[in-house]
Amino acid sequence: MKAAITRRGMLLAGAAALAMPGAALAGPSRPNIIILYADDLGYGDLSCYGSKTIHTPNIDRLAAGGTRFLNGHSPSATCTPSRYALLTGDYAWRASGVQILPGDAPALIRPGKFTLPTMLRSAGYTTGLVGKWHLGLGDGKVDWNGNIAPSPLDIGFDYGFYMPATLDRVPTVLIENRRVVNLDPADPIEVNYHDKIGDEPTGFDHPEMLKFGADPEHSNTIVNGISRIGYMTGGKKARWKDEELSDVLLGKAVEFMRARKDKPFFLYYAVNEPHVPRAPHPRFVGKSGMGPRGDSILQLDWTVGELMRQLETLGIADNTLVVFSSDNGPILFDGYQDKAVELAGKHRPAGPFTSGKYSIYEGGTRVPMISWWPGHVRAGKVSAAVVDHVDLLASLAKLVGGTFPRDAAVDSFDMLAPLLGQTDRGRDHVVEDTKLMVTTGTKVAGSGARIFAIRAGDWKLIRASVEPHEFHGNPIGTLPVHQLYNVANDPAEKVNLAGKEPQRTARMAAWLDKIERDGRSRP
Repeated sequence: MKAAITRRGMLLAGAAALAMPGAALAGPSRPNIIILYADDLGYGDLSCYGSKTIHTPNIDRLAAGGTRFLNGHSPSATCTPSRYALLTGDYAWRASGVQILPGDAPALIRPGKFTLPTMLRSAGYTTGLVGKWHLGLGDGKVDWNGNIAPSPLDIGFDYGFYMPATLDRVPTVLIENRRVVNLDPADPIEVNYHDKIGDEPTGFDHPEMLKFGADPEHSNTIVNGISRIGYMTGGKKARWKDEELSDVLLGKAVEFMRARKDKPFFLYYAVNEPHVPRAPHPRFVGKSGMGPRGDSILQLDWTVGELMRQLETLGIADNTLVVFSSDNGPILFDGYQDKAVELAGKHRPAGPFTSGKYSIYEGGTRVPMISWWPGHVRAGKVSAAVVDHVDLLASLAKLVGGTFPRDAAVDSFDMLAPLLGQTDRGRDHVVEDTKLMVTTGTKVAGSGARIFAIRAGDWKLIRASVEPHEFHGNPIGTLPVHQLYNVANDPAEKVNLAGKEPQRTARMAAWLDKIERDGRSRP
């Protein structure tokens, strides 16, 4: 362990130096940057990660032309906390109120907070968001019929075309910058997550209207034949059609790139797939043989291929860095009866790992991650470096010569070298967490306490925590005693070695306690 601590000290010292402002890449070599963020995509959901049951040729080509990470991690096992950490460089558990949000939650990232788009804009980039937001809007009561603020435009984005929350939550509308798209003033939107409003049908009362059934949490207002979480009335012309949504978002992403192709841009493209409810475009229906979830993954793969084709058409492919990953691990059943479990067959969405979304096991945060930039990212490399999405802020700052204050991005380390495929030496540790508190007005799942783990080399400690052992059928991985696993020898985390390794267990628990107590992990 002494050697491991020495390596840790060396890495932290290096990270402290590298995180300081660097020299920007000159002229045309400074790349456009696209973060392509999937939703609930698992480590085993892609053929380039070993899946034999589903074929993803476009993402496979991305991996073949770039660096594919075996140890890529999302900051959390749930969506909102991972997105918060990616955009701020801070672990979400350091801030209050960061959980899986309802669709009318106030903005989590407040104006004035230093963010990834803030840093890139100060470095000369035009910044854009397309897709899923789910980080809250407004100050507590969103005016869906007027100007929406605070919004992504108040934390560093120059442009936004986005969903307020998730596919399964109201309001089912798109926002461009500060206004709901296609809103009819004569049909104002109202949203409520506690009480039923209006006279629109719900999944509870009219299950015969549904494309597929849903659990009680997802059985409120029906939109496009799918019942959602929460109640909504009005805004009928503004509501999206699920089967067309991915095409609409892709069109906006391409439009953003085309308009800004002559100057550096940053695009945070947060796609929907394969999050529930899964209602892919008809051209993908039935193609996977695994039902709507598998078809949604094929739709995602097609989207990636179309985006890459557009980069070639615009003549900017060679000067664009693409980072592809997922916000957390996979889940089959997540509220809708779309036969994802029944039709999965031999498919293992988390690959060799246990569980998935919501879980502190590796299946919850070990996610596919690929970096691609022709001539700069090493092509065809399979990297063992441990990297985390929270590191993107510091890593991209080093790339473009951006700066950030010492009290910002407190958990973000410069991982530019592994991101470019130059080394297999990444983080010496990564903190994983989950928080099973979902406030919807109809259901609260879990106590709200954080569940923590720390990875260091091949070892992983799950801190003792008394929480539910399953959620939506997923084992969460918590016990009232510490758990210690060697994930190299035991990737499924089946053999708890805490009793055989008491000193290592104690040291790792103390290390995790210190990271939490210190309020930062970056020196």
